[in-house]
Amino acid sequence: MRHIIFYILLISTFFGFSQEENKKAVKTLEQAKDLVYEGNELALNEDYINAEMEYRKAISKEPSLAVGNYNLANAYYEKGSFDEALYRLQQAAKTAVSKEEKHKAYHNIGNVLMQNKKCKEATEAFKNALRNNPADEETRYNYALAKQCAEEQQEQQDQQDENKDQNDQNDENKDQDDKQEDQKENEDENKEDQKDQGDQDQKEGDDQKDEKGDPKDEQEKDGNQENQDKEQQKPQPKPGQLSPQQIKNLLEAMNNQEEKVQEKINAEKTKGVKVRSEKDW
Repeated sequence: MRHIIFYILLISTFFGFSQEENKKAVKTLEQAKDLVYEGNELALNEDYINAEMEYRKAISKEPSLAVGNYNLANAYYEKGSFDEALYRLQQAAKTAVSKEEKHKAYHNIGNVLMQNKKCKEATEAFKNALRNNPADEETRYNYALAKQCAEEQQEQQDQQDENKDQNDQNDENKDQDDKQEDQKENEDENKEDQKDQGDQDQKEGDDQKDEKGDPKDEQEKDGNQENQDKEQQKPQPKPGQLSPQQIKNLLEAMNNQEEKVQEKINAEKTKGVKVRSEKDW
């Protein structure tokens, strides 16, 4: 009996506690909704700064209140703070319970992404919005625009990639041409150096040649060889026989002796002849 009474008391306490928590949660939700309402009024008067403050208070009291994030995102959107608006809309999409709330959140996510020129991501956002409300013509129209924009951006990206590849290829070809040009210049310089060296060698060779163009060393060598050959070709005197030079010298000596004798005879004749000192009349 005591156990039965204990369980009854425990159940009564639990339900009493649950009811108290429910009342508190309901009260908090109502306060959050009131703050959202106040924020909406401020937003209608284009007082987005104070509207943002009210929406923040509402979210602080009830983070799961999708409408708070959604309306705060709208306030950011009107101010041009698209990044903040996108973040709040993503939070609203996560906390949204009904399909209608999800549809609105994803629809506006697509709009923010289009403002940021992120057409491919916007296409996916509008798809999610249509999944939650396929009958919304505005969402369908925005989806078509986002899809066309995404295709154009992809074409532009492909063209840029192609141009980049072409530019890279052109740069590579230019580098190759520059290398070939440098190599050609080096070859020309080497040829010029070789030509200068050849001219120098030619000049040195010309200095060593005579007027006929024959090497002086060879000429002297040939001359020495010729003289040597002539000497070898001269008849060598036999033992006990006068050489031609000795015979020549002997003949010259005899001629000289004969001339001296003749001169002496002539002198004797001159002495025997009388010289006339006067002319005949």
